Amino acid sequence: MPTPIRVGLIGAGYIADWHAEALKATPGVQITAVCDLNDSAARALADPLGARVFTTVQQLIDSKACDAVHILTPPNIHKDIATQCLVDGLHVLVEKPVAESGDEAAEILAAADSAGRRFHPGHNFLGLPSYERMKAAMLAGDYGRISSAEITWALPLSPLRSGPFNLWLLRQPKNLLLELGPHLVAFAHDLFGEVEILHAQAAHPVALPGDDPRPQSFRILARAGHVEITFAIAMVETVDDRSVSLRGSSARARLDYAQDVLVVERENAADLVANPLKKQLELSRQHRRVGLSNALTQLRSLNTLNPYGRSFRGMNAAIYGALANGGPQDPRFSGQSAVAVMRTIDAMIAKLPAEVLQTAAPAVQTRAPKPTALVIGGTGFIGRALTRRLVADGRDVRVLSRGKSGPFPDLPDNVETVSASLHDLDALTAAMQGIEVVFNLAKSLDDTWADCLKNDVGVALRIAMAAEQAGVKRLIYTGTIASYDMSDPNVQITEDTGFAEDMTDRNLYARSKAECERKLMELHRSRGLPLVIARPGIVVGHGGPLQHWGIGRWHGAGAVRIWGHGRNILPFVLIDDVVDGLVRMIDAPVVGQSFNLVGEPMLSARGYFNAIHEALGAKIRVVPGNLNAFYASDAVKYLLKKYALRKPGVIRPSRADWQSRAHFSPFVNSLPKQVLGWQPEPDKQRFVENAITKANLFGF
Repeated sequence: MPTPIRVGLIGAGYIADWHAEALKATPGVQITAVCDLNDSAARALADPLGARVFTTVQQLIDSKACDAVHILTPPNIHKDIATQCLVDGLHVLVEKPVAESGDEAAEILAAADSAGRRFHPGHNFLGLPSYERMKAAMLAGDYGRISSAEITWALPLSPLRSGPFNLWLLRQPKNLLLELGPHLVAFAHDLFGEVEILHAQAAHPVALPGDDPRPQSFRILARAGHVEITFAIAMVETVDDRSVSLRGSSARARLDYAQDVLVVERENAADLVANPLKKQLELSRQHRRVGLSNALTQLRSLNTLNPYGRSFRGMNAAIYGALANGGPQDPRFSGQSAVAVMRTIDAMIAKLPAEVLQTAAPAVQTRAPKPTALVIGGTGFIGRALTRRLVADGRDVRVLSRGKSGPFPDLPDNVETVSASLHDLDALTAAMQGIEVVFNLAKSLDDTWADCLKNDVGVALRIAMAAEQAGVKRLIYTGTIASYDMSDPNVQITEDTGFAEDMTDRNLYARSKAECERKLMELHRSRGLPLVIARPGIVVGHGGPLQHWGIGRWHGAGAVRIWGHGRNILPFVLIDDVVDGLVRMIDAPVVGQSFNLVGEPMLSARGYFNAIHEALGAKIRVVPGNLNAFYASDAVKYLLKKYALRKPGVIRPSRADWQSRAHFSPFVNSLPKQVLGWQPEPDKQRFVENAITKANLFGF
């Protein structure tokens, strides 16, 4: 039996899970190492794989634990890591974009050639079976002579409108093309060869914090031989259209590469009356056949062979099949292809108007901030608005962030951003020196209760201990109304309602936040922790998402299955009202108390979407969600995950938990109004204006 190729993952973020799942299914491959600066993230990925954990690339290299690595870090460090690994004898696969320019990609290729190792770009969609069929049919002449192609990526990119704003792809306008362009350009190069860029334009600008504009759509005209190519990228709230369309003399082929669906439209030789009917029947037959085939594939694989996962498997099969057999690299995933793709994107960027590529100059700092407030989670929706409100009230603010920069480039005199691990008590204590009030807005969305106890409850307690050690005068913690049982429409919820004693049958988020509150209140009672708890409702307004999962399960920007029938009033609250409530908790004599920050009764789920239609002219398809059906479906998934896929720590929320998502129980918001003097927006017209009309929900 041949020795497996040992593969390490460098970077343990979101995309690493996709690589890991695909590699596990790739014959002749074994994942032996995970490397990430965040030891906890690395271990969470490595432990189920039986892989070793490293926190530096050099440690991984020195260990001799790998023959190849997948580099899954932010793109600005791809070149240095890839070169380092190649020089030390490892093959590399680099996630797209492989680098920040064609020249950097060429440097990686040169390092690979010099070391006698292979450099592969992560152009995963080229590994889809449907794409391989499209390409083979085109080369066989089945579509006739190709005259034009349209290659599209239309998918909402919510960070442009609701953050986080410190991501690499938002640092410069060109990064958006560098991030998404490789998907499109890789198709064009593989199908047609060298691509010449003729024209590029951008549209739908949106202002990041500090009035820093970013385009949300690009249209690029290009040519490859006799084929005219249109590249289109749209990141506003739009119907998902990720497709490659080839227009030939004999047929028009359209590949939906997000759904792994290839449909070919051809002329037929029937008479004029039967011709259009026969054409549409043939298209419907193709859609029906591929739809059933994909559904059966998903069912048999328990959703492990979804289109995105299949694309990674196809890519890995091509790369590691060639490596194992000592054969030549597949041209789709070769270093030469990587360089060609990046040089084409360079040409796209060069064709854009200069003003599109400009960024707003950061404000000049005239004094060092003297913060008295610390916001943990300050880069999130509520945290950003809270920080700006505190500054408007005359306070300087320290924001705790994973990175060294935050979404406040226009406030250098008033806001400082510090980086500290939420698992480091000493670093947290140091960050609280000189601070009077700490707002803990942090949350952790985990998959197991053990992880919740570590990353949510443990972090909340650590922040509390740091606040005690630093002598903080007030700690304001944000829980969630989701921790309540909201399943009974006849029960009014107040701050005295309380949570259930046993929450093991609730979803992890609701249970974890409730446990955080319980532990923090114990510290208040036993040690005098100066604690106040806020539980915001469904928060809406500028900076918030269109696709809010507190309302329903979204299927793109145009369809939502709401929780329940959607006729009961939901606990909406404006972002500015939430922030006002939090600020009022700083000095009010309310230590040891909790407040539900829920606005006045305004809209049901159906009323909310009707208001969007009336205010913005956008009709979203709203489908009622049968909560019993959700519960039954979840039960089936639970059994499959636990017994078929053998995933550890799987939970099954109760029927009441699913009913609580519909927020059937009404809220009474009298306590914060009486005690804090809080006044949420009482006028429905002004509420709709702030929640919808001015909220930039669609990005334009």
